[in-house]
Formats: sequence, structure tokens, C-alpha cells
Amino acid sequence: MNTGTGKKALAGIGLLGVGSLVLAGCAGGSDDGDAPAAETGEVTVWVVGTDTPDTARDYLKETFESENEGWTLRLEEKTWADVSETYVAALQSNDTPDVVEVGNTQAIGFIDQGLFSDLSDIRGDLGDLNPGLEEAGTYDGAFYAAPYYAGGRVVFYSPEIVDGDSLPATLEEYVDAGIEMRTDTVSGIYAPGRDWYNMLPYIWTYGGEIAVQDGDTWDAQFSSDESLQGLELLQKVYAEATNAPKDGNETDAHVPFCAGEVAFLSAPAWMQWSILAEADAENPGCPDTYGKDLGAFPLPGATEGETAPIFAGGSNIGVAALSENQAMAKEVVKIMLSSGYQDLMAEGGLTPALLDSAASLPDTPVAQAQAEALANSKGVPTSPNWAEVESSLIIQDSLVRIAQGEDVKAVAEKLDTDIEAILNG
Repeated sequence: MNTGTGKKALAGIGLLGVGSLVLAGCAGGSDDGDAPAAETGEVTVWVVGTDTPDTARDYLKETFESENEGWTLRLEEKTWADVSETYVAALQSNDTPDVVEVGNTQAIGFIDQGLFSDLSDIRGDLGDLNPGLEEAGTYDGAFYAAPYYAGGRVVFYSPEIVDGDSLPATLEEYVDAGIEMRTDTVSGIYAPGRDWYNMLPYIWTYGGEIAVQDGDTWDAQFSSDESLQGLELLQKVYAEATNAPKDGNETDAHVPFCAGEVAFLSAPAWMQWSILAEADAENPGCPDTYGKDLGAFPLPGATEGETAPIFAGGSNIGVAALSENQAMAKEVVKIMLSSGYQDLMAEGGLTPALLDSAASLPDTPVAQAQAEALANSKGVPTSPNWAEVESSLIIQDSLVRIAQGEDVKAVAEKLDTDIEAILNG
């Protein structure tokens, strides 16, 4: 397992979207799920990148083949570049893989095209799963793509700047602490204007939403009273707690952190590897200065003892609708969501989809903080048109306007109108 680039790949999963997919047709799946399984055969599983550790891969093959005499399992590793046209072509062919991993924001596109089978009949066998990723794989009330592993944001801090014994207990305390620690050279909270994934907890904390569905119609919610409460608090961060560029993005946020210019950095958990990179690395970190004894905690929520809901990045797994091995493919999914398999994912440093397996995570501040944060996570609207919203950059552009001091309600109302035009188009 590559503990550096692998984590970076995880962080990018949530950004991939399904823009390259031709979103046509409707959700469907094979009607052969209850058909008798053949006595022998081969099941093909596609995983993406190097994140799935070798221990888990070996466990999957050995467990499946020992429990299903006469069957073999072939596991193939794909790249994130494959998860578009390559996947679509394969899943529509007579030589389809049986089980595939996709990014969580990609799942809805495959479901909408009818490329995944309905897994609702085995949902009861899979235990307590990451709620954000489960939502990403659910469409029209049916369960099509099971959570696989998750990635989320935590708040990093350096003991050189922040007292770890006096961390904020609520989101408002977090903002107040950021304002207090801000100087001409230090951002109390590093918050570039275009970083929209870090915006979401502010609206979700107070009960706001991106958009909700009423029948066949989507109602965007950034201008609701609940969302506005969060956006107004975020505008306070932009005005009083950060020195980050108002039109900047979250790229390379470890650079100001390692320069001692950031007190609180809310970033994907994989950011630790950039912070801890050795000085002679191509992109050096600061393991001996601000990365030493690196601290992390989940973003706090509205009341003490609660975490703020965060965006759940990560992966889901689906069974190909055209697979001739429906029953065996579902057995594979059950194994991949079993405690034995998910414990190995956790031991490899990935936040497991099975919540009980979080106990197997490494005992590090970052791993534990990420698991706690992801236990309260959400996803983007499960619309096949959502990828167009992301690619249009209307959310990022609206946040820049808020960061620049424009009226929050007016910006939010315009954003809602634009989102609804896309989702209902």
C-alpha cells in the first residue's frame, strides 16, 4: 500500500464526479439476483489504485474461494482515469467485470444508467455503514452501491501555535478561537474562498442542505434560514479569521501550515503525509518543526460533544447489472463489507465503511479524528445532474463573492436559482 500517493488519491475521489459519463436511461439492474448460481466459475473484481492493501486483497480471494468451492476470484487494479468511459464500456459489454469500485460522487451516474444491480436484498447483511457513503449509493430508495472506505476532513494544528489542551468545543468557539489567533502573518483558520468542501459543515451544522428532492423536483437550499446561519458564520471567518486568498483554493494548504502561518487547517486527512514529508522530498513538509507532534481533531458541531457533519469522500462498490454471476458477486460484496475485511482496511490506515471496524484504525490523532468525523458525514445530492453543478463552478464562485463581502442572502438566492436550473434541467 502506498501511504503517500494513495491517500492523495483518496482525497481526490470526491472531486471526480461523473461529468464524462453519458447520463441516460434510468436506474435498473439484473432481475437474475435470485437465479441459482452456477456450480463453478470465476468472479472478477475491479479495485481502483493502490489504496486497497494487499492483506485485504489476499483475504478477499482466500475467503471467497474457501467459502465457494469450485469458484475462483480474479482481482484487477484499475486507475481513476479508467473510471469513466472504460468502465461504462466494460459494464455495457458481454465481458463485464462482476464487482467494481467507483468514487462516491460517481456512483449515481452508473446507477442512473442502469449499470448496477439493486443490492437492497443484502443490505441487512452488511452491518452499520458510513452514512454519507451509503447515501451516495442509494437511489430512489433502493441500495445499489455499498460503501467501501471513506475519507474526510479533520482540523490539523501544531502544538507550536495551538494549545492542544484548550481546543474549541463548538463551531462558534472554533471560529472565535480562529479570530483570536489571527495576526498579520498567521491565519487563525485557513479558509481560501473557493474551498467549498470546507463550507458544507457550516450549513449542515445548523440544519441547512445543498438541495432536497420533492418528487421529481430539486429545491436548492443555500438561502434557507438554516443554511444562511452557517454561511454568515463562514463570512465572519473570511473577514476576521483568515489571511488566505479570497479567490484561492485548498491546493497545497500544507505550504502555509509548514511556514507557521496557520493555526487551524481543516483539510483531508491525507494532508498529514504532505505535512510530514521529509525535507529532501520533491514536495517537502515540516516533520521536524510544525509537523512535529502533529495534532488533529474533528470539526466541532453546534453544541458541545457533537461533531459538525462533514462531506464523506471515498469509494463505493457495485455489482454489474450485466454480470452473469449475480449471486456470487453479492457474496463478494458481503465479504468486502465483513468485519474481517474491513478491519484490514482500517489497519492499513483507511477509514472503514463498516463503523465497528474503526476500532482497528491506527492509534494516531489523525486516524482517530477522521473516524470520529466521518461517523457524522453527508454527501452531495444524489442527482445524475450533480456533476454538472460541480463542473460549472457556481458554488466556488458564489463563495468568493461571500468572501469578498457581498450580501450573503442575495448570493445564496442566486446560487439556489442556478443550481435548480441544472438539477431540474
